[in-house]
Amino acid sequence: MGQVLLEIEPRELKFTFELKKQSSCSVHLVNKSSDYVAFKVKTTSPKRYCVRPNTGVILPRSSCDFTVTMQAQKVAPPDMQLRDKFLIQGTVVPYGTTDEDVVPSFFSKENGRYIEENKLRVVLVSPPHSPVLQPINGALKQESVYEAPNLKETTLKETPVSNDQEVDDVKNLPLFHVSKEAEDLKLKLNDLEVKLNEAENTVTRLKEENGVAIQERDKLQQEIVLLRRKCKARIQVGFPFLFVVFMTIVGVALGYLLHP
Repeated sequence: MGQVLLEIEPRELKFTFELKKQSSCSVHLVNKSSDYVAFKVKTTSPKRYCVRPNTGVILPRSSCDFTVTMQAQKVAPPDMQLRDKFLIQGTVVPYGTTDEDVVPSFFSKENGRYIEENKLRVVLVSPPHSPVLQPINGALKQESVYEAPNLKETTLKETPVSNDQEVDDVKNLPLFHVSKEAEDLKLKLNDLEVKLNEAENTVTRLKEENGVAIQERDKLQQEIVLLRRKCKARIQVGFPFLFVVFMTIVGVALGYLLHP
């Protein structure tokens, strides 16, 4: 089977080596096929490394990552080199297979199953801007990259304080500023409270004046209604009396004309 199943990046595992410190690196896997591909990661030194996850399933044309962690080492390897190797196996699995379905038999070459294998080597690198590490008798000797110049010892002379009161004044100076600011804030708060009380009094007075004005308006309306009623009653009562007087005058005039 000539088809490439997995693309692996990077092709070597680089660990930043520091004594008594763990170091990790990540590996990116890409499924180049149109099938479900299961992978498994093996190492020649399982006690020195931890792989998470060490098995899984990659969907077609998809990718995933796994992390390799090198445990903290007490001594440095000779010449900062390790012969540890990693083996990444990949094989086609049935459609719909999940990570939980991966079993060791998937990576068995019996019955003619195709298993793609890729080997990765381990590379150790020194941390940036750190002393050069040189192994001596299984231990590390640190040599500084730059030699520090010899420093002459210097003695600081203490200047006595002639006046303790000046020191106390300096210590109390920040407290004075703080207390002054607090007093200013209190004054501003008092002014605001006075203005607020004045505003509340003004609102109350306006409400009272408005109430009085409404009462006077209602009273005037009532008086107008009463006056209209009185005028109407007077008109209704006075009209017949005038009519009687008028008719009397007319009758007298007609009688005078008819009987000279």
